[in-house]
Amino acid sequence: MEKTNRPRKPLAWLKCEIQSPPFSAEARIEAGEYLHVVQEGEKLEMPHSRPMPSVGSRCHEIRITDDDKKWRIIYRIDDDFIIIANIFMKKTQQTPKAEIELSKQRLKAYDKLLEE
Repeated sequence: MEKTNRPRKPLAWLKCEIQSPPFSAEARIEAGEYLHVVQEGEKLEMPHSRPMPSVGSRCHEIRITDDDKKWRIIYRIDDDFIIIANIFMKKTQQTPKAEIELSKQRLKAYDKLLEE
């Protein structure tokens, strides 16, 4: 993880949240810790996070393993916020196209609101 000297960015949640259940308490805490790292301007890398250019520029996914479940948190790093676009349980090796499209739609709607 690479630390920068930027102020902490707030999180903007787009129709998603991390709750226990379905997350275990441990997985929810782990997700919070990773999001805090990103807010502080540090760069998460594999195996904790990876870029998601299929969603858009500056988009990444946080990877959480919770017992036998694999959770993904898709986020985008903007100048002023960390945008949480989607949270889902991953059941296949590849990220489902429906989850990618949902993330894109939410980010597009968010960007459109900023333009108004």
